[in-house]
Amino acid sequence: MKYPPTYAQDRAEIEDLMARYLMAMDYNDFDTYAETFTEDGTLDYATGVITGRENIRAESKAFKERVGSMWRDVDGNPALLRHVLCHSVIRVDGDDAWHTGFWFEMDNGGPKNDKDRKTILMGTYGIYEDQLKRVDGEWKFFYRNIRNEFLPGRESVKENPVWNVDKGVLPFRG
Repeated sequence: MKYPPTYAQDRAEIEDLMARYLMAMDYNDFDTYAETFTEDGTLDYATGVITGRENIRAESKAFKERVGSMWRDVDGNPALLRHVLCHSVIRVDGDDAWHTGFWFEMDNGGPKNDKDRKTILMGTYGIYEDQLKRVDGEWKFFYRNIRNEFLPGRESVKENPVWNVDKGVLPFRG
């Protein structure tokens, strides 16, 4: 793979965006979460496809409320969910970029937890399939597809997902 001269800077900025996205979701900062998307960005995830920053803001808050009512720790509090992005492949072409990376989520509660003790559990996992755009000098998600390996119809592709990033293919599942 040949990288443009600005690749290291672009990659650092994109990785920072991804970290801010995950921290915002895990810490219920819905404004920051929504700001990681372009104004007309799309979030494609387990419960639907949402387009537009304001719609994403509202949906992220509603999603966290639903999760908080379903997953509880042993004391009856909403479980703490923490998401981790492991490895990422990023392709940059000018003001456009493509990304895929493996994510997983840990929590301290939920229906699978031993109710007699507090434990950290590996919850869900999958891959992200992203198209990003640089807007006013900042990288934003234009399209984020969250693939969940454990949900029928939401699994990742069967071939190496890096191939689609290298080709700049969107949508990743065609």
